[in-house]
Amino acid sequence: MQLSELELIRREKLNQLRALGIDPYPAALYPVTHTSKTIKKDFEEGKQVTIAGRLMSRRIQGKASFAELQDAEGRIQVYFNRDEICPGEDKTHYNEVYKKLLDIGDFVGVEGELFTTQVGEKTVLVKRFTLLSKALKPLPQPRVDSEGVVHDAFTDSEQRYRQRYADMVVNPHVKEVFKKRTKLFNAMRTFFNERNYFEVETPILQPIPGGAAARPFVTHHNALDIPLYMRIANELYLKRLIVGGFDGVYEFSKNFRNEGMDRTHNPEFTAMEIYVAYKDYNWMMDFCEELLEFCATEVNGTTKATFGKYEIDFKAPYPRITMADAIEKYTGFDITGKTEDEIRAAAKKLGVEVDDTMGKGKLIDEIFGEKCEGNFIQPTFITDYPKEMSPLCKEHRDNPELTERFELMVCGKEIANAYSELNDPIDQRERFEAQLKLAEKGDDEATQFIDFDFLRALEYGMPPTSGMGIGMDRLVMFLTNNASIQEVLFFPQMRPEKKAVQVELNEEEKAVLALLKTHSPIDLNALKEKSGLSNKKWDKSIKHLTKNKLAKVEKTGEGLFVELV
Repeated sequence: MQLSELELIRREKLNQLRALGIDPYPAALYPVTHTSKTIKKDFEEGKQVTIAGRLMSRRIQGKASFAELQDAEGRIQVYFNRDEICPGEDKTHYNEVYKKLLDIGDFVGVEGELFTTQVGEKTVLVKRFTLLSKALKPLPQPRVDSEGVVHDAFTDSEQRYRQRYADMVVNPHVKEVFKKRTKLFNAMRTFFNERNYFEVETPILQPIPGGAAARPFVTHHNALDIPLYMRIANELYLKRLIVGGFDGVYEFSKNFRNEGMDRTHNPEFTAMEIYVAYKDYNWMMDFCEELLEFCATEVNGTTKATFGKYEIDFKAPYPRITMADAIEKYTGFDITGKTEDEIRAAAKKLGVEVDDTMGKGKLIDEIFGEKCEGNFIQPTFITDYPKEMSPLCKEHRDNPELTERFELMVCGKEIANAYSELNDPIDQRERFEAQLKLAEKGDDEATQFIDFDFLRALEYGMPPTSGMGIGMDRLVMFLTNNASIQEVLFFPQMRPEKKAVQVELNEEEKAVLALLKTHSPIDLNALKEKSGLSNKKWDKSIKHLTKNKLAKVEKTGEGLFVELV
């Protein structure tokens, strides 16, 4: 690994600190008494405090310096004065350690007392400071110029997702999304627990991938010498628990689907599934409305949430429309009673891309997805799905071609899916067998397995039950106004990071780069003059540096400036 000049300088400072007898990574507990937030909230002049955080900025003015420490709650100004820190003759701790050997990004502990500056800033007067951790890599440092223009903002999505740790340090607002995520999980747990539903855990490694139509990740268990599948859903295990005597169970589960990735899909995602005995999908719709109204209020303090250009209101009740009515409303085609061939022909006529591997259920799903989903902005229940689309769902009590199922749509995306659960073991076996035929036909999302143990569980008897799954990541997106699922996952899945390519530079290019390391940003003409290169050599050098992203040229109101990347 090749280190940058700044990284080499920091490592040299590390050695100098150790030479002074200072451990740059001390093991002892540091007795923090306050945070930046509690200092500001309960501020008292002269109050003694001990705080810790990252050094994020400083303005050194001889024997005094104002700086900012950033902790988990925010930032607080601290004031370093040489004679307060070093009251005796030896000023090394200020002159050498603070001024020369500390860097932006270092973790520092501070003991001191509170005071207010002449401009009214609540500040800590430092009496003692301790280096708690030396940062060897410089943080991305956004800068604001005299005109208020931000330079070097850490906004590149790929860098932010790969280096979430740096993202949260320099873009503290990112942490607010994840705080709201935790609020959502806590609110949902509260809602369920107050109704005496029981939180459980079910296997992530499963002998049969069941409970959903999705392509699984496959692994191998060496000791048992069997293939295992990473969970695509936990439905069949939760229903086993209803068979076993629980009246209501729920789980927040990590699921894994070996399928495409986009702004709303990640191969690893979090779902909540809940199953309640003696209920049906009509009851679950009411329950879902109450749940989401409660959660939205707990997370944002209101039932309303902004998502892009829309204001969504999670206040109950929500509109309800059957899938057949929705398709007829937006396409003019009535799917009721139609054969597979008729639906395939209609899909092609509507411009929906289909193929011969798709069964009736998949064809209907494609038509609805292409032509209807995007029309449902406010929370809306889509109900009564064709039987072919729902192999685990109970047949509709009034129409044997349909099932008692709903999906909740928000801004054209599904966030909840619920059934009156199928508890007839003979019917369930037939549905599984129909799925096998679809798989043999080429549908790679149809299940290729029959879970005989689950059928055995149903044969012992499962009471009437309603179940619901909610995509937690997608719900967080709606409650925090994030159009990309990557923004609400701490560490989204990424392609392998490309190794840095060593760029060969000639002597002229090295000279220009050396000037940039001490004068960046700099007026382009001034840099050219300092380089002393001919026009031809200058043009060739600056083009090579910018092409290889070692430097960049930006146009401002004052002209063209060159910056070190």
